Amino acid sequence: MSLNHRLDGPLHGAPLILGPSLGTSTRVWDRQIQALTRRHRVLRFDLPGHGGSEPDPGADTVARLADLVLDLADAQGWRAFHYAGISLGGAIGATLAASHPDRIASLALICSSASFGPAEPWLERAALVTSQGMAPLVAASPARWFAGDGDARLVAALADVDPASYAACCTALARYDLRADLGRITAPTLVVAGREDTATPPAHARELADGIADTTLVEIPRAGHLATVDRPDAVLQALLDHLGEPAAEGMKVRRAVLGDDHVDRAAARTTDFTADFQDFITRYAWGEVWTRPGLDRRTRSCITITALVARGHHDELAMHIRAALTNGLTPDEIKEVLLQTAVYCGVPAANTAYSIAQRVLDRQP
Repeated sequence: MSLNHRLDGPLHGAPLILGPSLGTSTRVWDRQIQALTRRHRVLRFDLPGHGGSEPDPGADTVARLADLVLDLADAQGWRAFHYAGISLGGAIGATLAASHPDRIASLALICSSASFGPAEPWLERAALVTSQGMAPLVAASPARWFAGDGDARLVAALADVDPASYAACCTALARYDLRADLGRITAPTLVVAGREDTATPPAHARELADGIADTTLVEIPRAGHLATVDRPDAVLQALLDHLGEPAAEGMKVRRAVLGDDHVDRAAARTTDFTADFQDFITRYAWGEVWTRPGLDRRTRSCITITALVARGHHDELAMHIRAALTNGLTPDEIKEVLLQTAVYCGVPAANTAYSIAQRVLDRQP
């Protein structure tokens, strides 16, 4: 079978898969999706018998669920991808990271565990929904899921989950124990705990963090089991930091485009008066704009050169002529860009730009 899923974000964004918790759907990520899709191609999926996925009572191990998720990644042509999952969704990601370490670029485990406790309560819950349907869980879930007001729509949707598929997921959790294999996870990992989570208390998160080598542990106050709902902004910030802080990513791109020597000189000239501005440029221009997947760096160089010619920013123009060469533009292509500016920015502006570009090209080895 194929899990129901939806894709959001730019086509060429970094792949990111988001896994839901037991009893929920893709909507459990609604409060984070807008920010996460700025730079990522995000795939959200429904568990079997949940949301829009067809029932599959045979999906009664976490390994089987992980295989279904891997099928989704393969269908997208994603060799490697980032993964974040809540509770059972996190267990699926941890299983993938342990068994297919080459596929997971980074891992985030939110209110999850390496073992969800004794098997008996899960098997009892499976028997309950098999005999009585989902009604008993609809009544009990708000107290188990939320520390705050929660989300009535998520609770109501629980009534529509296929009982046999839900029971199979309970069986999967009863059988799940990854504690001996945590050391096989090599991906950079974020572990998020809700301090008021009674289903997977913070001790579960600490066990994950202790067992996975490259781990950042974040405990969020006033958050229950569905921390993405209780504290959406706090979870989002932890995820964004984990996936790549714009300042850090921006500095990488700034160095790649402008060169280490230029950036080192700029850093050496930074004072208390200019430090905030330098941080702003690194985060906003280089971390938020130059890192966007919609245009390649060659195209961004063409646009930047044109804008600098139009505005007469000659010192910046010389710097970005050098950057354009670094980004793969040839002198002939730079000539064509400047010729275009003669038409749309004016001949005097282009004449000065040609002189600046010639001086830069004359200095090239």
